[in-house]
Amino acid sequence: MKITAQEEYGLRILIRIAGCKDDEGMSIPQLSEAEGLSSHYIAKLTRILRMSGFINSTPGNKGGYVLAMQSQKIIINDVLKALGGALFDASFCGTHAGALRLCTNSVDCSARSLWQMIQFTVDQLLDKITLYDLVNKENESAKVLNYILEESKL
Repeated sequence: MKITAQEEYGLRILIRIAGCKDDEGMSIPQLSEAEGLSSHYIAKLTRILRMSGFINSTPGNKGGYVLAMQSQKIIINDVLKALGGALFDASFCGTHAGALRLCTNSVDCSARSLWQMIQFTVDQLLDKITLYDLVNKENESAKVLNYILEESKL
């Protein structure tokens, strides 16, 4: 399993916007410089985040992007699914059927059970993590995430 670049950079942009103290938020050029990404790519990611309801744009010459809600209400699982989708969803088997129209294992598939279990476990953990938990220095966030993991007993 891999985390896509879109998921990684989109989450980093959201964390950066959440940590911004300026009421006008962060502009595309500011985000581009801070993350070392092209303005075009930042615009693509901020569009996804805006359309998904995580950020709003502020008008004007000094406009930028701000959170659309409090960071405590932004669930990381929702963010990652908006940026790239779930690891496993109901359409997965249909897109991995091989040369046939239907998967030869569509009735009895132990691999599907594995992917469902992994998705369930990932969802259980990521549903407990908010953007607020990540808007800290790495060592502080690690403490919070370790606490969440210990409490989850996964």
